[in-house]
Amino acid sequence: MKILKLYLILVFSAFSYALAQDKSSDTYTLLKPDRVFDGQQMHAGWWVLVKGNRIEAVGEPNTIKAPASAKIIDLKGTTLMPGMIEGHSHLFLHPYNETSWNDQVLTEPRAERTARAVVHARETLMAGFTTVRDLGTEGAGYDDVGLKTAIEKGVVPGPRMMVATRAIVATGSYGPKTLVPEADILKGGEEADGIDGITHVVRSQIGHGADVVKIYVDYRWGVNETAAPTFTEEELKTAVEVAKSSGRIVAVHSGTTEGMRRAIAADVTTIEHGDGGTPELFKLMAEKGIALCPTIAATESILSYEGWKKGTDPDPAAVKRKHYIFTEALKAGVTICMGGDVGVFPHGDNSREMILMVEYGMKPIDVLKSATSVNATVFKLRGLGNVKPLYLADLVAVKGDPTEDIKAVKQVKFVMKDGVIYRQE
Repeated sequence: MKILKLYLILVFSAFSYALAQDKSSDTYTLLKPDRVFDGQQMHAGWWVLVKGNRIEAVGEPNTIKAPASAKIIDLKGTTLMPGMIEGHSHLFLHPYNETSWNDQVLTEPRAERTARAVVHARETLMAGFTTVRDLGTEGAGYDDVGLKTAIEKGVVPGPRMMVATRAIVATGSYGPKTLVPEADILKGGEEADGIDGITHVVRSQIGHGADVVKIYVDYRWGVNETAAPTFTEEELKTAVEVAKSSGRIVAVHSGTTEGMRRAIAADVTTIEHGDGGTPELFKLMAEKGIALCPTIAATESILSYEGWKKGTDPDPAAVKRKHYIFTEALKAGVTICMGGDVGVFPHGDNSREMILMVEYGMKPIDVLKSATSVNATVFKLRGLGNVKPLYLADLVAVKGDPTEDIKAVKQVKFVMKDGVIYRQE
């Protein structure tokens, strides 16, 4: 069965490549859904006209002048929306209940990890996520840059990628760990020390193709493996200054209060996880325009792998903590990005995070914004995240109305990226 699945994936990849080659700048496609979510609000009865790889017109049917040659696609019963943007992905990882993180880094050959990433990229695209911010290969070097290039060339189907390459960790803080201290083993991130060291690593990763700089500002390297800050405030400020001077955004992993405080002082772009958040810190984030990517789905997935049965067992402390920080961030007016840390759980199930965001107290329309226009703004993705004339034709249709039932985002019926149709049911 697995061989058949792989064969079908390869056949589909070749078909997608053929579609990409057939794209023409003067080809028109008229999309007729029941409604359009334009990245800001819902519009009943709107249509969208695509020319080549860009949106030509959007609005009431009587305002759209489609040429007679336009291909008409009836999307009855659906909501058409911008291609969704996954804010926290690891395409080179697969769920930890299949293989632990340590074993993936230490025992899976790079060729296998890249092959898996190709499959993950396709699954992500088919789920309606036409862009991903991939925050580290976790031991697979700069292979994300190669995957991004292969997708851009049409060699394999996949989403647009913002890549972080190796991610940056303080020396001695990150895994995998070993019982033989003197052993020289592969690390899941690139180690750096001091002002000069972190400056060099930031520039090196940018030189190797990083679109976003990812830094672990704390990790489980404290006494008895408790989470503790890694880089000093001065080191972080230097890293952010170097990254932003090249136009890159900075994403930081943080699960401690002090780690978050240092990251906020350094003016990072986004804080991932944010479990050390307090009302005071969230107030500072809102004032500075620093966004939170809460990764609720990763927390719940890891706990489920450890035996927690949601809805039956009491909520563990980590789930209660996630509810608390999410609620406080919303209260403070922090910008919330949609990103689930997918790779911890299956690629293609990215919308699991969106469903949990609603469950944790966010309005469905605000979750849709987070996954489209908000992520596009925070990640500085021009021409994406909205359905507007001249924007890139990254469009997705889902069955039903996700503002009434967010679970509709799982019912993907149509996927277009860069004007090319990859899925149509």
